[in-house]
Amino acid sequence: MDIVVIGAGAAGMLAAAEASRRGANVTLLEKNTKTGVKILMSGGTRCNLTHDTDARGICEAFGHAQRFLQPSVGAFPPVDVVKMFEAAGVATKVESTGKIFPESNRAVQVRDALHTMAVDSGTEIRLRSGVQNVQRSDDGWQVFTDEGTVHADRVIVTAGGRSWPGCGTTGDAYRWLADLGHTIVTPRPALVPLVGGTAWMNALSGITLDDCVATVRRREAKRKQAAIARRSSWLFTHFGFSGPAAMDVSGVMTAASSMNEVRLELDLVPDLDDGRVEATLGDRNADGGRRRVSAVLAQWMPNRLADAMVQCVDADRSVAELPAATRRRLVDQIKRLPVPVSGTRGFDKAEVTAGGVSLKEVDPRTMESRLCPGLFIAGEVLDVDGWIGGYNFQSAFATGRAAAIAASTAK
Repeated sequence: MDIVVIGAGAAGMLAAAEASRRGANVTLLEKNTKTGVKILMSGGTRCNLTHDTDARGICEAFGHAQRFLQPSVGAFPPVDVVKMFEAAGVATKVESTGKIFPESNRAVQVRDALHTMAVDSGTEIRLRSGVQNVQRSDDGWQVFTDEGTVHADRVIVTAGGRSWPGCGTTGDAYRWLADLGHTIVTPRPALVPLVGGTAWMNALSGITLDDCVATVRRREAKRKQAAIARRSSWLFTHFGFSGPAAMDVSGVMTAASSMNEVRLELDLVPDLDDGRVEATLGDRNADGGRRRVSAVLAQWMPNRLADAMVQCVDADRSVAELPAATRRRLVDQIKRLPVPVSGTRGFDKAEVTAGGVSLKEVDPRTMESRLCPGLFIAGEVLDVDGWIGGYNFQSAFATGRAAAIAASTAK
């Protein structure tokens, strides 16, 4: 059984190793001069390789792709990913956020482990072998590369999406997969910093909220209906917003045909309800009435943000001097701060790609194309994108493994 795997990223290297171990003759094609370039850059060069949860917890992070991922992630959940790396000599650690990193904080250790697994299992890795086209032949598949044509009985496509194009992920596979009949859901940036904000928000560049809730609502929907809500940290930047909460909701925002169709709001104090916030701001007992409103807000948020908030609603005064109407406006701003967004930083700064090969055209148990028998598709090239925190690597590992098992099994 001759199998060609296209793309030596997380999904591709694991797929190659798994298929080789199962007796297939595997050739792994990579356009770059080294394997796993995107792995090396991920997680601030630390590589957040999975998340401390179960298969259900992983799948919940993928929205419309949740059910599609259940078979592959269920068969290869985070605990098994950790065991795999531990067996390969990569000790791991769980951080307070649930993110799992190599204990060394070195992404290169993750890349090297996957590369070694593929080589030790018998995979032939061909670098500088960009794929130009994939076509069916009478007896299998022809893969046309920069270095010539490679024959295969089966092909596994793990060529990635369009995020971080400097890593070589420029969406090459979309064209040949479309030529083979596959529907490509329009690719768009996800897990990407947002552009926008008001002047006072941009002036807060560098300020971090450790805990807030970012909620996206569609403008035509009722107020209580949220397209997505994510609780995590938030970073104000000179161009707009970043941090896990902003990046987690970015994919839903880029799914809209225009940023005018969605609105983003922040709950700056998610542990307090409206009544508690208003009661604290209205407490005039003892010395409480003499306290500046900004000093009360500074209990809950950074000083610079507290100062900006009171200026925003003309509440720069003592608690005793705060009119009831102004207090209610301030509460509304604290619990539902409108955040104007005009766009994103694009694919150059996106950690993953949303969109890709339609999931309706791929068998979720095997990753085999429903249109082209013998063609398997895994990883980010599929229309799957999850939250920040190792979810997307977990998806890549699980789908790559599922594709390898099915492709290397004789039919």
